[in-house]
Amino acid sequence: MKTLKGPGIFLAQFASDSAPFNALERIAQWAAQLGYKAVQIPSWDKRLFDLETAAASKEYCAEVQGILDSHGLVLSELATHLQGQLVASHPAYDELFDGFAPAELHGKPGQRQQWAADQMKLAARASRNLCLPAHATFSGAFAWHLFYPWPQRPAGFIDGAFAELARRWRPILDAFDEAGVDVAFELHPGEDLHDGASFERFLEAVGGHPRANILYDPSHFVLQQLDYLSFIDIYHSRIKCFHVKDAEFRPNGRTGVYGGYLSWVERAGRFRSLGDGQVDFTAIFSKLAQYDYPGWAVLEWECCLKHPEDGAREGAPFIRDHIIRVTDRAFDDFSGGAADAARIRRLLGL
Repeated sequence: MKTLKGPGIFLAQFASDSAPFNALERIAQWAAQLGYKAVQIPSWDKRLFDLETAAASKEYCAEVQGILDSHGLVLSELATHLQGQLVASHPAYDELFDGFAPAELHGKPGQRQQWAADQMKLAARASRNLCLPAHATFSGAFAWHLFYPWPQRPAGFIDGAFAELARRWRPILDAFDEAGVDVAFELHPGEDLHDGASFERFLEAVGGHPRANILYDPSHFVLQQLDYLSFIDIYHSRIKCFHVKDAEFRPNGRTGVYGGYLSWVERAGRFRSLGDGQVDFTAIFSKLAQYDYPGWAVLEWECCLKHPEDGAREGAPFIRDHIIRVTDRAFDDFSGGAADAARIRRLLGL
């Protein structure tokens, strides 16, 4: 069995124009002082990281790793959630998603999609140059706006959506395969890949591609009322990244899973800082240890109540205390005997 690596922290929700969150050197020092051992870097934020340069220059990648190493940190993964979202986007969301791309691509969905695909291929090369085994991203979506079957979807609509999704992602998955890096899709509402069933449909559409994998985040399953522990039993071989994020679901007489268009504070399902929600992390860490999860446990902080710096400060010891240092021997070894083929046959009555 393997002991999970951690704690790590995803920097996306903390990066800003204010120190220490506006440069890799300073935010790395901040994370290390809180007790984190790794950072997951949002590749779209040039205050922290230059994806194009990392894809082309091993020297730049060595500089990034040197900065982190000087603070006792490593890089767990790169992330391309914003770029991945734009690989596949329904026209209804064009204006809303323009902010994920450079200004010169706003209002140009075709060029924006090509830019996103190119960004993903850059991320594959950058991950290879950084010797990273996995990469975190979103799938994008063509069909999410019709997730509820009313109005009735025309026959073949979902199959067509996943066929196009697969067509766009297959060359990207091939680029990651060439780089030797797994793509870990965060299964997330708003994406066509948002639960186990939709992931299976995508996996079938890409021919079971070995690089099509999962970023496991139980908070999204709490809000969907999906069994997040059984999910690990079913899909553990495809789980390559892990966001440690808490959530709670408290339905009432006014609202439930769909949220009633309410703010995050008022919703029945909402994200919380670690330890403030309902996720059974003791069971999750146990299952991931049982199945030899090979990667990092990375805090993703999202909470509608608590200050982010408090969530980050509390997150490192929370993750550290949940990581199971796996045993190297059976607990009842003391009562066993040495292996002996003849004795085994006697005990079998043979």
